[in-house]
Amino acid sequence: MINHKHKSGFVNIIGFPNVGKSTLINSLVGENISIITNKPQTTRHRILGIIDQYDYQIIFSDTPGIMIKPIYSMQKIMMQYVKKSFEDADIVLFTTEIGKFYLLNKYLSFLSFLKEQKIPILILINKIDKIGVVYSENMLYDTINYWNNFFPNSEILPISALKNINQDLLINKILDLLSKGPPYYPKGILSDRSERFFVNEIIREKIFLMYKKEIPYSVEISTEKFKNGKNSIHIDSSIYVERDSQKGILIGKKGNSINKLGYFSIQGIENFFSKKVWLRLNVKICKNWRSNYKKLQNFGY
Repeated sequence: MINHKHKSGFVNIIGFPNVGKSTLINSLVGENISIITNKPQTTRHRILGIIDQYDYQIIFSDTPGIMIKPIYSMQKIMMQYVKKSFEDADIVLFTTEIGKFYLLNKYLSFLSFLKEQKIPILILINKIDKIGVVYSENMLYDTINYWNNFFPNSEILPISALKNINQDLLINKILDLLSKGPPYYPKGILSDRSERFFVNEIIREKIFLMYKKEIPYSVEISTEKFKNGKNSIHIDSSIYVERDSQKGILIGKKGNSINKLGYFSIQGIENFFSKKVWLRLNVKICKNWRSNYKKLQNFGY
């Protein structure tokens, strides 16, 4: 039966690094579809997460954190994802956080571009759970006034993606702005990404959490084997680095580091798929992959 009152649309989440965009989409969708660490540039791809109800379908899009001067070809592609998110958006959720004032001058050109868009923009002030712990309530009012001066025609909503504060209110505001229309994806689909993609992301998340300095930013994951059985999954994945020294750091003395990485990766993959996982990791060298468009294309960029 066709529901003529059904609403649908694309709601794209953009914002600065480490303001909680990935935490927000995970909280809204109810699954960890986007990896989270405390390091900037953790998110590299544009990831869709879908909320389905009988009378609406909201397709959320998580995007990489905004970079003003991308260096590598990979970073330039990441910023293309952000730009493209304006082309198909019905609503933009511009996400910042409580206490962020210094960013205005640094990101003035981007914010001016954002201000010129005709798309409805909701300004989300994230991490308000820090009120009473790190900040006073006055800091929230100061942050709201700060962004209201720059976006006087946009509605501002304080939220906590981590604690789900004002999440229902956010959904209601989105539904008020969306138009009637049929679903874009079959009902029940969580994301447009493949199972192998989520395996790659889980392994990459563990690398971000375990390793320091340039290692997390120099790796890319490719899953060559994904055999999904009834009760278990057998996976072969390769970790690509740019230099021999990085390979040595990843593997560690007597293989201790790569074994630890495999252990934590298996835990994450098992939690995601709710199945027993057998994982084999290989470390390979792919020189300058971050600056080679052909190699980036092979990696799914």
